[in-house]
Amino acid sequence: MELLVILFAICLQLFLTYKKVSPFLSLLIVAILSGIFLGMEPMQIIKSVEKGVANTLGGLALIICLGAILGKILETGGAAEKIARTLINGFGEKNIQWAIMLTGFFIGIPLYYNAGFVILVPLVFSIAHKAKLPLLYVAIPMAAALSTTHCFLPPHPSPVFLVNAFKADMGKTLIYGLIITIPVVIVAGPFLGRLLKKTEVTIKSFLFTSEAENTKELPAALPSFLIGLLPVILITMAVIANYFLPDQLLKKTLLFIGDPTIALLLSVFLAIGVFGLKRGNSMETITKWLNEAISGIAVILLIITAGGIFKQVLQDSGTDQYIASFSSKWQMPPLIFAWVVTALLRIAIGSATVAGITAASVVTPLVAAGNVSPELMVLAIGTGSVFGSHINDSGFWMFKEFFNLTLKQTFLSWSVMEATISVLGIIGVLLLNLVI
Repeated sequence: MELLVILFAICLQLFLTYKKVSPFLSLLIVAILSGIFLGMEPMQIIKSVEKGVANTLGGLALIICLGAILGKILETGGAAEKIARTLINGFGEKNIQWAIMLTGFFIGIPLYYNAGFVILVPLVFSIAHKAKLPLLYVAIPMAAALSTTHCFLPPHPSPVFLVNAFKADMGKTLIYGLIITIPVVIVAGPFLGRLLKKTEVTIKSFLFTSEAENTKELPAALPSFLIGLLPVILITMAVIANYFLPDQLLKKTLLFIGDPTIALLLSVFLAIGVFGLKRGNSMETITKWLNEAISGIAVILLIITAGGIFKQVLQDSGTDQYIASFSSKWQMPPLIFAWVVTALLRIAIGSATVAGITAASVVTPLVAAGNVSPELMVLAIGTGSVFGSHINDSGFWMFKEFFNLTLKQTFLSWSVMEATISVLGIIGVLLLNLVI
């Protein structure tokens, strides 16, 4: 019976997604109906809803909001563009793929995919035009870096939600994610871009004109890089301190400032001072940036919350134990099981974030059983969430329309890139599982 209810819930989620119902509402409906069909009392369902909201938002609301604010300030204050220009100028035309890949990587850590993509698209067109290079040769490394950081690394919404759901260590997840991300991005970016070098695409976009040059004054390179990467630096320092330093004041201080919330808060304050107040922006203008950042991720927060409610309903109904036993009957390793479930959901639903959140509801008991590293489970779901992007994925259409591609060209570039990231990512997760 539990299996039928789970299948019904997933099918209903797919149907509502197909009907363009908001993922927040559809996940909430699915969670409540699942509780009813699993035999829960009405008041028990309400308590599960409240508990799911508290458990989910309590661990990630501040992290996601502060991450959005930091990204918005870096974008509006010109730091993101400065990072891009510095890397492009430093690497030169010969190594342009590596420059654009690193640009996407550095910008992709603090910025959400859509924001980073829109910032870098004009740069891609400009480089391709000036250097007379094929468009996809330049675009693929950028898109691969942004996509990988979005799905693998905190403080992006899906990894943060998964870390919270599995009670994983944020610092370890970040370090493991970086270890996997670097080789994956190199293969799915510059190497794949070279294979697509002969694909002819007209350099035409409403975001780019060959005569246009951005003349606004940008901030200095050092603070742009330093503040953009500061959360990663502080979190990594905390992990190192936890393992190697004696239990004294320095260790306690590093653990405090390396907490994800504190690290992001410090970075936001520095960004406000350096890219806001120091550049002549009033506090009123900066507050407007903050409000825009929060409003931009409000829907994502609601979707994640609804996913947390679904997970809580499955847990409170006792279905989590059944899922754990069902996985063992398949005799499939938990990490591969999580990847397969997430990949199938991604193909069916289209949204990487919703696929990851839904999969977390299914595989949480495997983590609770203690048979797998929660940090690696976060990454296994992250890798599965980018598999098989096609016409039901907004990212597919964004890539197609911005770069003026045909459907065939989009499948052979974007879809292949996403599948490459996913397959190489799960291979990396399994290799890490052998050595940690």
